[in-house]
Amino acid sequence: MRKLRSIPLLALVAASVALWFAPGPKPLVRDEGTSVRARVTAVDNSNIEKLGLLDYGSQHLTVEILGGPEKGRVLQANNELRAQLDIDKIFRPGDIATVAIPPGGAKEGETLVARDHWRNGWGTALFLAFCALLCWFGGWTGAKALFSFVFSCLVVWKAVVPLCLRGWSASWTAFAAVCLLSAVIMYLVAGPTRKGLAAFAGSLLGVFTGLALAHLFGRLMHINGATLPFVQALLYSGYESLDLPDVFTGAAVLASSGAVMDLAMDVAAGMDEVARRNPSLPRRELMVSGMRIGRSVVGTMTTTLLLAYSGGYITLLMVFCAQGTDPADFLNSTLVSAETVKTLVGSFSLVFVAPCTALVGSMILKGNEK
Repeated sequence: MRKLRSIPLLALVAASVALWFAPGPKPLVRDEGTSVRARVTAVDNSNIEKLGLLDYGSQHLTVEILGGPEKGRVLQANNELRAQLDIDKIFRPGDIATVAIPPGGAKEGETLVARDHWRNGWGTALFLAFCALLCWFGGWTGAKALFSFVFSCLVVWKAVVPLCLRGWSASWTAFAAVCLLSAVIMYLVAGPTRKGLAAFAGSLLGVFTGLALAHLFGRLMHINGATLPFVQALLYSGYESLDLPDVFTGAAVLASSGAVMDLAMDVAAGMDEVARRNPSLPRRELMVSGMRIGRSVVGTMTTTLLLAYSGGYITLLMVFCAQGTDPADFLNSTLVSAETVKTLVGSFSLVFVAPCTALVGSMILKGNEK
C-alpha cells in the first residue's frame, strides 16, 4: 500500500526532472562569455561623481577570480554607474562579485566587466533552511509540499514563460497551468479523496471567475499591461508582438491562484470533518456549514491580497502622498488602476470560491463515512 502511495510522488519527481531538462525558447541574443565569482580586493572610486543623490562614473576594481579555469588570477574590472538606483551597485573590498569572462578566457591586462554582487550563496542557504523547516514541521506532508513548490516553479519557468514568448495566449496558458498545479497540489495534500476533489473543483471555479473578470474589467478600464515591470525591455528584445493586456490578465490569474487554492482546501477540509463527525447531516446543512467556514476565512484572505499588492507598490503610494495627490486622481492613474483590478479580481475569486466549494462539497462529501 505504501508503494502505491509513493507512485504519484515519484511521477511528480520525474515530471520535475523532465521540466528541468526541457529546452526553453531560443534566445534572440546570446550572452557572450561566462560569469564567475570573484573577490574584490581593492577599489578605486576616483572616477565617480556625485549627481545629487546618485553616483555616476566608473568604479575600478581589483578582483581575485574564485572559480572556473581562471581561478586564482588577479585581474582588473570596471563597474559602470549610470545614476540609476535600481541597477547601480557599489563594491567594497571583501565583497564577492560576479564578473564576465570573455570567450577564450581573460587576456593579460584585459579589463573585465563587474556585473553584480554574488547572492546565490545566501539565497541557497535560505532555501535550504526553508526546506529543513518545512520537512521538520510538516513531516512527510511537508516533504510533499516541498516537491509541489519546486514543481510549481518549474511549470512557471519552463512551461508558462516559454509558451507565452512563443505567442500562446498568456491568460489561457496561465489558467491551464493553474489547473495542472491545483490538481497536483490537491492530490498531494488530500490524496485521491472526495475532499481533494471538492477543493479542486471549487478552486477551478474561482480561478475561472477571476479570469473572466480580469478580461472584462481590463478592457473596460483600459488596462494595457504596460504597468508590468520590464515590459519595455521585453518588447525591445524582439517580442513586440506580445499581447500585453492578455499578459496582464495571465499575471492576475497566477497571482491570485494560490490564495484561491488555500481557501478551497480550507472549506473542503472543514466540510469533510463535519461530514465525518455527523454522517446523517442533510446535504443542505452541510452546505451551510461550508458557507460559515468560508465566511470565517474570506475576510483575512482578501486582506492578505490587498496587503500583498499594496506592499509591492508602497513607494508609489508614498510618492502620491508626498505630492499631495487627491485620492480620486491617483486611484484613476494607470498604475494604481492596474493594481486595483488585480486586487479586486483576486478578492472576487476568493469570495466566489467559498460558496462554490461549499456547493460542490455538499454534493461530493455527503455520505462520506470513510
